[in-house]
Amino acid sequence: MSGLIFPLFAHVLLCTVLYVLLTIARAPVIWGVGQSKDGSNPFSNIQPKISANLSNQFEWPLFFYIASVLLIAMDEPIDSVQIYLAWVFVVGRVLHSIVQIFTNNIRLRGMVFTINFVAVLAMWALIFIGEIGL
Repeated sequence: MSGLIFPLFAHVLLCTVLYVLLTIARAPVIWGVGQSKDGSNPFSNIQPKISANLSNQFEWPLFFYIASVLLIAMDEPIDSVQIYLAWVFVVGRVLHSIVQIFTNNIRLRGMVFTINFVAVLAMWALIFIGEIGL
């Protein structure tokens, strides 16, 4: 079994948690469950942040999935550095979700995103270097 399966699965779990949170945040509007006494949605401030973060999970992470599938498909031993970078990416995505959903700190969110971004770029750089034989 590839060591990349675990960080891939962890990201799928993160997306699942975000879908559950989004469902809960939308429940007062959609099903009338959990409405405030005045009939409003108590999650109205956080729901757009959850939705935006969930959308983010299908943008840059696409390149993480492609790199991971490529590494698995090459049917060669996967370097531990690649597995480490995959975990850095996933932990960074979790931190990015927390910062985006629960704060308004754009600067911190950008710094956390940079961790994810660089981890995936490094994965791709290592794949490229390995393929051209440097």
